[in-house]
Amino acid sequence: MKGLTDIEGILVGHATDIEGITGCTAILFPEGAVAGVDVRGSAVGEREFEALRPGHIADRIHGIVLAGGSAFGLAAADGVMRFLEEKGIGFDVGVARVPIVPAAILFDLALGDSKQRPDAAMGYAAAQAATPGKVAEGSVGAGTGATVGKLFGLKQAVKGGIGTTTVELAGGILVSALAVVNAFGDVRDPLSGQIVAGARRTPESAEFADTAAEMKAGVSKPGFGRPAQLPSTTLAAVATNARLDRVEATKLAAMAQNGLARAINPVHTMFDGDIVFGISAGHREANLNMLGTVAAEAVAEAIVRAVRAATSLGGVPALRDLKERD
Repeated sequence: MKGLTDIEGILVGHATDIEGITGCTAILFPEGAVAGVDVRGSAVGEREFEALRPGHIADRIHGIVLAGGSAFGLAAADGVMRFLEEKGIGFDVGVARVPIVPAAILFDLALGDSKQRPDAAMGYAAAQAATPGKVAEGSVGAGTGATVGKLFGLKQAVKGGIGTTTVELAGGILVSALAVVNAFGDVRDPLSGQIVAGARRTPESAEFADTAAEMKAGVSKPGFGRPAQLPSTTLAAVATNARLDRVEATKLAAMAQNGLARAINPVHTMFDGDIVFGISAGHREANLNMLGTVAAEAVAEAIVRAVRAATSLGGVPALRDLKERD
């Protein structure tokens, strides 16, 4: 399986700035796709979300941009729009075709060079790189500067990244998920509940502290403006080749949020800008409840895959390097 691009009609491309430790990911739908969104975070940065609401005149979108750079990274969507317009892709308004490209961002400014952020040129490069092939995972694209387990700040965090997976069901139904994992909380195995990656007890330690337990014991995260304040976010896109309308795609996104709750703890905090997109890019018939149930499983698996595929950057160790310390 290739990940999100297992759904026919979906292309994915990354643009990565290793020196600045940031990047963006373009998810393209050249034939258009029905989409909805579910927002649970309280530190959200987004663009064009009204175009995803039921009742909006544009019934399909043509791309989604996920980017680092905090709110500055929303500029990457300009480059994706330019790329799609050059290809003649967009909502026909008579005098032009306007690509509908919602975007969402995560905060990674504290890890690398805070002056290096995804911009229109990087968005264009990500769109140029978009293919129907296997999706690269780990510390690439929007996941380049991602980190997890930030109760004690970056010095005791673990590297996050991008993960993607596909679940195949009877009748050729596919449900795929892509997650960019930059969570405040710990990543846990959704089956065992054990911590896979999270806040470490000391900067030198490979032992996880258990963020939720520490918070219950009275450890709290400093407020905005203090050194340890590192806004976080997990962004996910879940897609199916089943036919859905916009209301159903929105419900798919809402049910897929359960995957975040299974794999991240704590989740949906005041420090997280958690967002899930639901996408329909097909015409097969399938039960929405079944699709949503599987979508949650796929998102949870994609989250775990993201931290397992990540690489160390900016002084924050990846899981694979922590294992060498044991």
